[in-house]
Amino acid sequence: MRQPSKHPSNTGFTLIEVLVTLVIFSIGLLGLAGLQANSMINNHNAYLKSQATLMANDMAERMRANIAGVSDNEYDNINGTPLDPGCITVGCTPAQMADYDAFEWNTTLAQELPSGTGTVVGNGVDFTITVRWDERRNSAAGPAGPANVAPVGTGCDPANTADLKCIILSVTLL
Repeated sequence: MRQPSKHPSNTGFTLIEVLVTLVIFSIGLLGLAGLQANSMINNHNAYLKSQATLMANDMAERMRANIAGVSDNEYDNINGTPLDPGCITVGCTPAQMADYDAFEWNTTLAQELPSGTGTVVGNGVDFTITVRWDERRNSAAGPAGPANVAPVGTGCDPANTADLKCIILSVTLL
């Protein structure tokens, strides 16, 4: 028969072992929560970029649909949201259609993108369509002033974290 030992062996976990395990487990869960949060932010930013790309292509298609307005230089300098010409139900001239396109496009940009704005600059044949939005929601304001000069922090510089994000599409029509 076996004799009981004078020193009982330790069985099970000590309180310190359990606490260390809980700390390690908690740090792991915090790391996973951080990864999940970053994943959601990056996913939303990708969505905004996709929307901006669709909106830039939308304006290009609007211009292709109104070649008479393009020929009359009606799309050469769209900056900001003009008033709705109110002609869509009764028939628009090419100039009114260009105004309506700019109105509808910039209204949609403002609804779909945070601080979303768009500009079209061209010479009757070659156009640059720019869509800007405030991805970080840090109150960057976008270009303003004469000749579409951008103030500091709104020139679409990817290295500047205070800058607006931009999609720039170059289109040749006619």
